[in-house]
Amino acid sequence: MLRIHFTAEDFARTTLAPGPDPMWEILHSLHMLQVEDGPIAYGAWRQRMRRRLPRETVGAVTAPATGVGEFDDAVDRLLAVPRERFRTDLAQLTPRRSSVGWVRQLSEARPESLHRLRHAIRVYHQSALVPYWPSLKAAVQADQRHRLDQLTSGGIAAVLEGVHPQARWRDQVLEIAAFQDSDLRLNGRGLRLQPSYFCWRQPTKLADQELPPVLVFPIRNATGLVHSDGATCANQEQLAALVGRTRATVLALTVNGTTTTQLAEACGITLATASHQTAVLREAGLIESHRRGKSVVHLATRLGRALLEGSPAGPGDTVMHESRLPHPGPDHGP
Repeated sequence: MLRIHFTAEDFARTTLAPGPDPMWEILHSLHMLQVEDGPIAYGAWRQRMRRRLPRETVGAVTAPATGVGEFDDAVDRLLAVPRERFRTDLAQLTPRRSSVGWVRQLSEARPESLHRLRHAIRVYHQSALVPYWPSLKAAVQADQRHRLDQLTSGGIAAVLEGVHPQARWRDQVLEIAAFQDSDLRLNGRGLRLQPSYFCWRQPTKLADQELPPVLVFPIRNATGLVHSDGATCANQEQLAALVGRTRATVLALTVNGTTTTQLAEACGITLATASHQTAVLREAGLIESHRRGKSVVHLATRLGRALLEGSPAGPGDTVMHESRLPHPGPDHGP
């Protein structure tokens, strides 16, 4: 059991991450590729990645990704740690000496092996996460809104207990049974709560207790991811052919609940276009829209989810008619 000890100062410094963290999603998604179990939502993404990654990786070697920004900075920070610490941390992961040459070089923190690792991380990020990032981000932010509702109704203790079914709050200590027996004393540093799409089954944390404390936990509803071209890993391509890629993507993003502004940002469209798309989907009975403060939150109905999943509509669901859902035209546009 993990016991996280809080002080009054830790409460004041405990924060909830505003969105997904790329490096944690890389770590957990790589683990998901190596196992066979997990929710159905992961299965389709996993199958697609296993088919595509080898070919895409070879292509990326000849034409490396050149993206810049926060992700590249995070990779650079990761590989800029002192070599001795790099060796120590890697030794904990690979206690037996590997016979693979580049793994041995990596454990020795050789420049050429670090360069290879940096390139591999960037290629994987571009292939496995970037095309799905708007959908993944929407799912994580939907979970964040749920945590904020918990904070409003039950306080920080309710948020902390909500990170896992086996989490309990007792006497200023958060106990999580899904860990080996250990204690983490925050000592006034606070705790960063990081929801994660690919984190599954139980939370995780940094092994080094000297680093800023972070607790990564699974989101409540990890639905199927939507590819940036408008196709989900399941039957989104057929839906896109029926109603248009933009409209299909908008519908998929509303599964977890999302605002008009978030839809516009995720789809790369204007607010006016996003409002038009949601109006069409609402008229067709595929989404519901509710005002929350200054924003309007859109949520897929049971009929909308059934259409996305390719499953039969329920007994009480309304059947769409052609007049209620305009054909998008030959370009499958908005």
